[in-house]
Amino acid sequence: MTGLEDFRGGRVLVVGGAGFVGGNLVRALVDGGASVLIVDNLLSSNRTALLDLPGVEFIRGSIADPSVLDRLANDLDYAFHLATFHGNQNSMHDPLADHRNNLLTTLSLYDRLAGFDRLRRVVYASAGCTVARKVYGPAEPTLEDDPISLDLDSPYQISKVVGEMYGNYYHARHELPVVNARFQNVYGPGEILGAGRWRGTTATVWRNVVPTFVYRAIRGLPLVLENAGESSRDFVYVDDIVHGLLLCAARGTAGEVYNLASGVETSIRDLATLINACLPRAAPVELAPRRSWDHSGNRLGSNVKARKQLGFTVEIELSEGIRRTVAWTQENLPMIEASIRRHRRRLEAA
Repeated sequence: MTGLEDFRGGRVLVVGGAGFVGGNLVRALVDGGASVLIVDNLLSSNRTALLDLPGVEFIRGSIADPSVLDRLANDLDYAFHLATFHGNQNSMHDPLADHRNNLLTTLSLYDRLAGFDRLRRVVYASAGCTVARKVYGPAEPTLEDDPISLDLDSPYQISKVVGEMYGNYYHARHELPVVNARFQNVYGPGEILGAGRWRGTTATVWRNVVPTFVYRAIRGLPLVLENAGESSRDFVYVDDIVHGLLLCAARGTAGEVYNLASGVETSIRDLATLINACLPRAAPVELAPRRSWDHSGNRLGSNVKARKQLGFTVEIELSEGIRRTVAWTQENLPMIEASIRRHRRRLEAA
């Protein structure tokens, strides 16, 4: 993977490294010869064998905990901040939990790292939905310098964009080399439905559209198309996101923001069709009203800046990524269903 040579022999902090994206990033870093320190409170992830890999040190706890921050030594070459309170629905249910796990974590980490003199880059995982235009209809690719609305749809979106602002402040005031990476809709192997602790809503389990649809299609359950499936997203395979994160750290300019996007808009209806095409029997489809809180129904990100400045391009097309995700889910059904079962009582009560 391009960019791994920059990390060989280095010391890398991955906050949220036990999660879906973080776990894939940690594996790439270890394969590339880096020594990795993971900090994760397992709020939205499960403990896996990843945490026991050679070259990996694991601290269980929140990065906002002073006792955890005190264990960070000034020997870090890179830091990736991927911890988050996932996602929009859970943040609306419990805005204070979102604040503790999305914003206080970011501020606490940056304040601790501000005096570290070996750090080459700190890469922050932001969210493209914070900048996306609030439209239902034809979407224009969102640019990194597009204006950000003051009327965002959820505490999650608010905390993510304020996290970018804190990064910009600590870069300007303390020369902390923060690079902001705006994710679009990440999918792929390793995303476990129901991972972590109950976070207030059924989005604890049905957390993102791809793993939800893939699991339900495999089990022959209806795929629910809100807004009749006309809403759209920009889907990026997790290996491409990991590559983009590494490029942000190795080549990104401190103080800048980069979209990690495919630049391709896909409707949720077409996503359901792609998933069903990977299975011997298509799952039924049900139509539902649009989500009342979601005003950016159609969106995608521009990848022009990331391509020109970082050399970032998406290598895995959606059809191939879906095929791989379906295969991984089929192979790991017992583990996924065990994770879902831990929340059965609350799911039935919802």
